[in-house]
Amino acid sequence: GAVHVRVNRIGSDSVFGSVVRMVEEAEANQGATARVADRFSGYYLPIVAAISLATFMIGGEVMPAVAVLVVACSCSFALATPIAMLASVGAAAKRGLLIKGGRYIEQAKGAETLLVDKTGTLTTGNVVVTEVVAEEPRVLAYAASAERYSEHPIGAAIRAHAAARGVAVEAPRDFEAVPGGGVRAVVDGCEVRVGTPRFIGHDPASSEGLQQLAAEGKSVALVEIDGTVRGAIALADRLRDDVAGALVAAFRLGIRRIEVLTGDSPAGANGIAQELRRQTGLGEGAFQVRASLLPADKVERVRQLQAEGERVIMIGDGINDAPALAEADVGIAAGELDVTVNAAPVVFLRDDWELLPRFIAIVRRTMRVVHLNIGFTAVYNLAGLGLAAFGMLPPAVAAALQSLPDLGILANSSRLLRPK
Repeated sequence: GAVHVRVNRIGSDSVFGSVVRMVEEAEANQGATARVADRFSGYYLPIVAAISLATFMIGGEVMPAVAVLVVACSCSFALATPIAMLASVGAAAKRGLLIKGGRYIEQAKGAETLLVDKTGTLTTGNVVVTEVVAEEPRVLAYAASAERYSEHPIGAAIRAHAAARGVAVEAPRDFEAVPGGGVRAVVDGCEVRVGTPRFIGHDPASSEGLQQLAAEGKSVALVEIDGTVRGAIALADRLRDDVAGALVAAFRLGIRRIEVLTGDSPAGANGIAQELRRQTGLGEGAFQVRASLLPADKVERVRQLQAEGERVIMIGDGINDAPALAEADVGIAAGELDVTVNAAPVVFLRDDWELLPRFIAIVRRTMRVVHLNIGFTAVYNLAGLGLAAFGMLPPAVAAALQSLPDLGILANSSRLLRPK
C-alpha cells in the first residue's frame, strides 16, 4: 500500500527544534551576578598588575612579582556563575523544564508569592456542561455556533455538549474572541454573545438561579441573542490530581502565599480555593482568590505585588495569561500555546505539576552552588596572591596552581547535572 504523510513542521520549527533553540538562547541570557562577575574580571587584571609592580618595588625581586602574575586566575571569576547556570539549564531541559536563561533563576530566588491561573492550569481543563438553563431550544445551537472557532476550554465543552445531543452547529460570521470575557459572532443573522456575566453586562446577583450555580462551584456562561439574555450554561471542572502535592512541596521550599486568578465568578473561584485548602491541609491564609478578572486585571495585580516589594512567580496556560506571564518576575507557561510559551521565561515541557517544586528546588540549589563558586574563587585568589607577594610561592608552583580554581568550579557546578 501507500502512506501519505503531511509534515507540518520540520527541523528548527519542530517542538524539539524550538527547545534546542531556546536552550541556546538561554546560555547567552546572563543574570545580574554573571554580568557583575564579567565586569569585575575586567578590573581584576589591572589590580593584579599593580600588586605585582608593588611586590617588585618593595622587595626588589623579580620572581615574587612574576609569581603574582602567574597565580592570578581572572577567568575563574567569569566562570563562577555561567558554568553553574548552564549546568542547571541543561539538566532542567532533560527533565521537562525549560528555563530560558540564568537571569530567571536569579529572579526566582527569594520569591514567596505564586499567582496561578485557574481554568486549565489548576484544573484539568476538561470542562463539561452540567446544565443548560434556556427560555428556548435554539439557545444551545446558537451558543455552540458562536463558540465554533473558540480555543477556550469552555467553548470546546459547549460544542461537545451540542454534538452529544445532535444539535446542528453553523459556521458563524464576524467571529471575535474577547480575552477574559467570551465570544461574539453573527449566527443565522442574529448577534450572539456568549461569556461571563461581566462580559454580557448582567448582574448575577439579580438571579437566584445564577447565584445557586455559582455557589455550587460551577462556571456560568450567559447566552445573549440580539441584546437579550436568553439562557445560561453551567459548566464544571475539577482540580488536577497532582496540584495539591505540588503546592505543599512549594510551600516547604519557601512559597508563602498563593493567589488564584480567574475570570470566573467569586463563588466559583472560592469553591476551588476551599478544595485546595482541604486537599493540602494548609491554613486559611495560604490561598487567596481574585475573581472576575480580565487579562489587564491580572497584569495590574502583578504590578501591585511588585510595587510592594514582592518577587512574583506566575503560572498560566492560556492566551489570557500571556500578558501577566511576561510582566511577572518569572512567568511559567504550563500549556502548549505558542503565545504563552514565547511570553514565559520558564516552560513546562510536559503536563506535570511536579515541575513547579522542581523549578523552585533548582533555583535554590543553583544559587547555593553559584555563591560557593564565587566564595571559593575569592578565597583562593586572595590566598594565592598573598603567598606569591611574600615570596612563598615560586613561579613554577604558581603556574601549576593557576588552573585549580577553574577545575574546582567545574567540579562543584557538575553536581547540578545530577538530580537530587
